[in-house]
Amino acid sequence: MANLNKVMLIGRLTRDPETRAFAGGGKVVAFGFAVTNKKKNQSTGQWEDEPMFIDAKIFGRPDNSRQADLLEQSLRKGSQVYLEGKLVFEQWDDKTTGQKRSKHALVIDNFQFLEPRQDGGGGNYSQRRQPAAAPMSAGPSDGGYDDADPGAGGPHAGAAQGGGEDIPF
Repeated sequence: MANLNKVMLIGRLTRDPETRAFAGGGKVVAFGFAVTNKKKNQSTGQWEDEPMFIDAKIFGRPDNSRQADLLEQSLRKGSQVYLEGKLVFEQWDDKTTGQKRSKHALVIDNFQFLEPRQDGGGGNYSQRRQPAAAPMSAGPSDGGYDDADPGAGGPHAGAAQGGGEDIPF
């Protein structure tokens, strides 16, 4: 029997990313995310927005946390982003009531910025999870870089212009 656990979403952050470091050197960057579904109101016949709120997180390994670092540094509450990942089921005991609690969360494998950075840098950059030995690459979703300087200080500094080539940073 085949199984598939893949989620692709476009939405906005509902809170700034929060980072928690692990004793072994890794870290997790967590944030709230919202997508909007359209639903027809049966009484009025009008289409209404129905928001869905999702907890999302990305892990950074001790030997390679570039992806988590980039998300942490570049995204803020309200940023629009494409996320790709898998659903996980989390369970815990509520500290105040002692009851079992649970939720589904999104663990991010890939992400892509959908808006220009706030610091004036341009371009749409994509991040894909790579094996630890392979360099991380940034590339535009449309096959060409924005004409503005994509490396104007910040996490993309030094990125060359051109299309479709792997550019380590």
